[in-house]
Amino acid sequence: MRKVTVIGSGFSGLAAASFVAKQGCEVTLIEKNSSIGGRARAFSAAGFTYDMGPSWYWMPDIFERFFAEFGKKPSDYYNLVQLDPGFQIVFGKDDTLAIPAKLEGIYEVFESIEKGSADKLKQFLEEGAFKYKVGMNELVYKPSFSWLEFASMEVITGAARLHMFKPVSKYVRGFFKDERLIALMEFPVLFLGAMANQIPALYSLMNYAALSMGTWYPMGGMIEIVKGMESLALSMGVQVKTGCEAEEIVVAGNRAKEIRTNNGVIATDGIIASGDYHHIEQNLLAKEYRTYSEDYWDKRTLAPSSLIFYLGVSKKIKKLIHHNLFFDASMDQHSKEIYEQPEWPSSPLFYVCCPSKTDPMVAPIGMENLFILIPIAPGLEDTQEIRQKYFDIVIKRLEDLCGDEIKSYIVYNKSYCVNDFKADYHAYKGNAYGLANTLRQTAALKPSMRNKKVKNMFYAGQLTVPGPGVPPALVSGQVAAQQLLKNLK
Repeated sequence: MRKVTVIGSGFSGLAAASFVAKQGCEVTLIEKNSSIGGRARAFSAAGFTYDMGPSWYWMPDIFERFFAEFGKKPSDYYNLVQLDPGFQIVFGKDDTLAIPAKLEGIYEVFESIEKGSADKLKQFLEEGAFKYKVGMNELVYKPSFSWLEFASMEVITGAARLHMFKPVSKYVRGFFKDERLIALMEFPVLFLGAMANQIPALYSLMNYAALSMGTWYPMGGMIEIVKGMESLALSMGVQVKTGCEAEEIVVAGNRAKEIRTNNGVIATDGIIASGDYHHIEQNLLAKEYRTYSEDYWDKRTLAPSSLIFYLGVSKKIKKLIHHNLFFDASMDQHSKEIYEQPEWPSSPLFYVCCPSKTDPMVAPIGMENLFILIPIAPGLEDTQEIRQKYFDIVIKRLEDLCGDEIKSYIVYNKSYCVNDFKADYHAYKGNAYGLANTLRQTAALKPSMRNKKVKNMFYAGQLTVPGPGVPPALVSGQVAAQQLLKNLK
């Protein structure tokens, strides 16, 4: 029986472990932290339960497809509910755009803002549906070792309709004129880690997923997905070791032979590295076995880091729903301060997740569980003084926009930022989301899933293909597993 080691227990690592174990390998999954899930870990304090990272459940079909590979369904592991409204964007105190769950309701909202925009949205989503179909069936489930992998008839004949070389910003403005609608249609690509004028319009498929397929929530929080995937992995025979950090990968004859950890040595016939790609390559491998140089990594365009506040509030806040985007400041200015001239934002946009609006289990009765996130440039100086400054800024704005006193009702407050991403995940430059999906970092132009010098070592996760986000992580783990299994055969 072949022995395979998976480094890191985020979504890509859990997915990879199950796929490899399904083929009869003896799989050991090692995790440096005391609990599994990577950025999707959770913690409880003062009666509140917080998802630490991902909070949006989009593309439900990708989760269904993952579990179906094992004869299972998401409902075997967690209870999924659709949010209605799916989310809201707050442009000002009396200017909020809520997105209904049903498409007919969305068309009505668009038409009320800009005459004729409902028909434009229908056309936009039809084009998005084509991109989604081609993207999910022909593009993302590929290792991207060569551009020839994508030379299918559907991709070739539909190339013009994929809009690979047109930026999202220009594409969106071809449909809509109202700045609020433009902000709504551009915001999903923020998850891909670059300004809308740098992201290929192919990724308008994200809008199709968000508006046509809905926004969902697993009751109990995103951690329930992690628990479900762990249960699946264990049922496949995967051995999970927490508090076990990889410290060195020993290579002989261009093949990894063992992993030295803080808890001993693990002999292995193959490795899937789903932890931070940069850290594993630059710190665990001898120089002669690294595919990329430090200079290469320094020139990559990273998706943002984040300043996060986990708050417990001893009252209900009327104007909040489950997902709230506060766009009452300039998106262009904030984006420039992330991507073009990296610095702490002068007037930050921010996101508030309030899962207690949906889930009574995540907060004591009568209280709110708040997750506040400010996207920031990776690698910024991170001090308690800076965190406090931005806490005061966003709480004041939140109070003003909600017309509600909040600060004096806060009974729990924990922050998380660049230094924590580095300490907990060895995150390169403290990034939160991985590598930006710019045109120059798409598919075969991303860091390769295959270590070109260590034949039985493959990478998965947000610094390789297909890119950042929870559904792409599930795909990445599956594809990396398939490539390692081919190698072992």
